[in-house]
Amino acid sequence: MFGKFKHYLAIARLDHWFKNIFMLPGIVIPWIYLSPEIDVLLFIKLVVGVLSTCFIASANYVINEWLDAEFDRFHPVKKHRPSVTQGLKQNYVYLEYALFGLAGLGMAMWVDLRFFYVALFFLIMGFMYNVRPFRTKDRPYIDVISESINNPIRLTLGWLMVSPETFPPSSLLVSYWFGGAFLMATKRFSEFRFINDKESASLYRKSFGFYDEQKLMVSVVFYALVSTFFLAIFLFKHRLELIVAFPFIALIFAWYLNMGYDENSPAQRPEKLYKQKSFIAYLGFVVVLVVALMLVDIPFLEVFQQ
Repeated sequence: MFGKFKHYLAIARLDHWFKNIFMLPGIVIPWIYLSPEIDVLLFIKLVVGVLSTCFIASANYVINEWLDAEFDRFHPVKKHRPSVTQGLKQNYVYLEYALFGLAGLGMAMWVDLRFFYVALFFLIMGFMYNVRPFRTKDRPYIDVISESINNPIRLTLGWLMVSPETFPPSSLLVSYWFGGAFLMATKRFSEFRFINDKESASLYRKSFGFYDEQKLMVSVVFYALVSTFFLAIFLFKHRLELIVAFPFIALIFAWYLNMGYDENSPAQRPEKLYKQKSFIAYLGFVVVLVVALMLVDIPFLEVFQQ
């Protein structure tokens, strides 16, 4: 009995909860600027809000693995997933999806009404991405755009836990969205190279019937340019000192893209990215730099506004 339960739990991908680290800037930025009163209630809201996001993410993963099983059997690695090999029962899978989704939404309602609406949008986008007749993951370019919207959703959820009366600046949301698209397109590029056969790749992911390495790389560059453009707008508009961090942030894009070329690239499994110690250490350095620049004034940078 426990063995079967373990397989049902596996499709919820609890190890992917690491991706909710994308909530962190949404928490840190308003915390620094608005200096909310720190009390026990705020701490509890942060914990419940993060758990709510994790539960809804797991609901999305459950439906994703179940509905992808017929395609994952064509992938060299994913063909070993429990949804493909363990004969899971449809009713139990849908019950698991409902339990994770309802638990996440229930916690979201307790945090804040706006938080609940954004959390509900998070769940809906997972449904649109995976379920026919919508199934946006099968449509070239829309697959990346619709999946990467989870990034600004996570940012907004983090923001609303600290500042429920405001929303993140639009320039930051667009930058975050297309930054996520850059990550997803790099993942597609790495997967396509890993499978190394267009026919097999298109059986695993329908959009690969349209893509090739050139199209994917062009899209990667486009998403990176859009993301950094709107990031620059946010930096100039809201905190000029942050432009000092821009070259270091640009290096994150270059480093990640370079990893996309690696054999068995970590870009295919972002949830395991924490194992890339040098990259994670560099991300930590950039985070510290950004926080420092948000707190320290550098007057001579005003020359860039002239």
